[in-house]
Amino acid sequence: MAKKKSNHIKLVFTQLIKDLVEKEGNKPLNYKQISAKLNLHDAESRQIIMEVLEDESFKGTFKKIEKGKYQLKELKTFLTGTVAITTDGSGFIIPDDEFEKDIYVAPRKLKTALHNDKVKVYVYAKSNGKRKEGEVVEILERAKMEFTGIVKVSERFAFFIPDDRKMVHDIFIPLSDLNGATQGEKAIAKITEWPEDAKNPIGVITRVLGKQGEHNTEMNAILAEYGFPLQFPEEVEKDAEEISEIITEEEISKRRDFRDILTFTIDPFDAKDFDDAISFQKLENGNYEIGVHIADVSHYIIPDSALDKEAFNRGTSVYLVDRVIPMLPEKLSNGLCSLRPKEDKLCFAAVFELDSNANVVNQWFGKTVIHSDRRFSYEEAQEIIEGESTELFEEMKILNELAYKLREKKFKEGAISFESTEVKFKLDDAGKPVGVYVKERKDAHKLIEDYMLLANRKVAEFMAKKGKGKQKYTFVYRAHDSPKEDALLNFANFAIRFGYKINTKNDKEIARSLNHLMEDVEGKKEQNVLTQLAIRSMAKAIYTTKKTSHYGLAFDFYTHFTSPIRRYPDVMVHRLLEHYLAGGKSVGEEEYEKKSIHASQMEKKAADAERASIKYKQAEYLEDNIGREYDGLISGVTEWGMYVEIIENKCEGMIRLRDIADDFYVWDEKNYCIIGQRKKKKYQLGDEVKILVKKVDLAKRQIDFTLVQENKQDKDWGF
Repeated sequence: MAKKKSNHIKLVFTQLIKDLVEKEGNKPLNYKQISAKLNLHDAESRQIIMEVLEDESFKGTFKKIEKGKYQLKELKTFLTGTVAITTDGSGFIIPDDEFEKDIYVAPRKLKTALHNDKVKVYVYAKSNGKRKEGEVVEILERAKMEFTGIVKVSERFAFFIPDDRKMVHDIFIPLSDLNGATQGEKAIAKITEWPEDAKNPIGVITRVLGKQGEHNTEMNAILAEYGFPLQFPEEVEKDAEEISEIITEEEISKRRDFRDILTFTIDPFDAKDFDDAISFQKLENGNYEIGVHIADVSHYIIPDSALDKEAFNRGTSVYLVDRVIPMLPEKLSNGLCSLRPKEDKLCFAAVFELDSNANVVNQWFGKTVIHSDRRFSYEEAQEIIEGESTELFEEMKILNELAYKLREKKFKEGAISFESTEVKFKLDDAGKPVGVYVKERKDAHKLIEDYMLLANRKVAEFMAKKGKGKQKYTFVYRAHDSPKEDALLNFANFAIRFGYKINTKNDKEIARSLNHLMEDVEGKKEQNVLTQLAIRSMAKAIYTTKKTSHYGLAFDFYTHFTSPIRRYPDVMVHRLLEHYLAGGKSVGEEEYEKKSIHASQMEKKAADAERASIKYKQAEYLEDNIGREYDGLISGVTEWGMYVEIIENKCEGMIRLRDIADDFYVWDEKNYCIIGQRKKKKYQLGDEVKILVKKVDLAKRQIDFTLVQENKQDKDWGF
């Protein structure tokens, strides 16, 4: 432990010395001068400085010159990194080198760099106080060249005002490049050039989306904003159409035949693509054989074909409030690969023999052919589980009992159950929200989830252990890190205020106490606030070839095998598993790691697009309720205001600090609250407040509330 601490201290000192030498313009300094400038005069610090200088000279970071003086071998005046634009139009460059500090760049020194661009930046030798400053010298890679926004047309030219608040420049559009767009319409514009001396980029309208505020226009604008194409290229549709629908006897002979074994699907009532089916039979020895059959998408998609490249680029299907934007063309997603009832279908399966305690006695992975006997909706399956329907009652009862045991083991091992409420909208024929309801998750949902988890876990386990002690087999895992200690402690301190204790002693205790909290809070008004905050304190799950474990599920090995119709990583997993089952050698890790990083990025974009569509519908729903009062819960606090979630309909809006008139309020980040400076009144995350809907901005997807405060006279009289 002492050694670890010593190494940590050395790392801190190394950074301090590097920063100092850079700040001094790389002037040669000895250890005495360095300790004086750092104001560190004790013998221990001076000793560490000497050791660091010697160590770093040996590594080649510093060079030793006359009379024991040191200077950096190479002064880092140029760095590469990613641009983060702030609201005032200036930027910070987040360096690729994680040990470097962020570099501030004034608006005029950003050149033509835009949010998330990869750039080369010149860092000034002398920085302003503690903050490093620099200027962009080269754009290495553009993050985005297409934007959604509003067209403004005048007599001689047009401008395009982007929706993206991080895009602070309007785009100049020559009248000849409007391509049919008219004044005030919503469209997509592409930057074509940006002359060095021009303030604004020049662009062309690539697609007219329609009239601002119309349902279809706004949903398409959200998709375009997050980089998802609105249609499949002709070549991709052609690829899909040319795939034969005939399943040959030769293909069937290569597979394990499950067509005579009871098989069914359970999905939402309005689902069109069914990518997983369950087969069930009782074995002579009293155990149960349960097959998790997944649509064999990789059988139909040829690697590096136009269809494959399009699926990879999209990375995932996108689920907006009223539609699904599929990763694959409809012929595949709703036809060939969809496990529809009463049709023969090709699958890739994980088949398990389970005893009555849900222990896996045997397992098999491979290609199958199935014939689904029945398509159940979740509601129909739930009726069987609850005894309201007798169809397949015995089979469903056993499947549910085994699922309960799998779930119990998972939580016993330290998995965390996050049951946040999912908001759904009732839309009229024009797509306008006329109601809001909360989607319930019952046993039928959990049953399917538990068998999918079992398949994902066992496939990952099989692959990870296959390479143990020999060569490592490159594979795509779904990894989830443990939470950062400070984020978890902050959450634990907040949960105490609601009477919930989080034991942070070790991972299992954290999981156990979080699960108790999630159980206790279910159905209570603070459920969403606490669940969302707990999720925020966790790390984000990613696709990677490097790690195998999943903290939230408490699995040492985990992957995504069960949804190749809607997730490209699952297609990669199917291909790799098939390759290794056939005795193939390990594939290149670097290529698959790059693909995994891209898949993680597209997953995040899809989630952001989904959230944006929900926010738009929330704003549209409350547009007809301006001036109405609601009870709400404070769901977030920031330096400019507090977010409030309405208890009745889960719509979220903001109360701006400047609109709270009874005091001057400031944000206390550590304690999740805002505090009045004179009267010391606190508004805490999770507090119940009464709000009034003040304003709705559909274009920005923003809802503004004002706080309804108690009568001022009553307050003054102490009532």
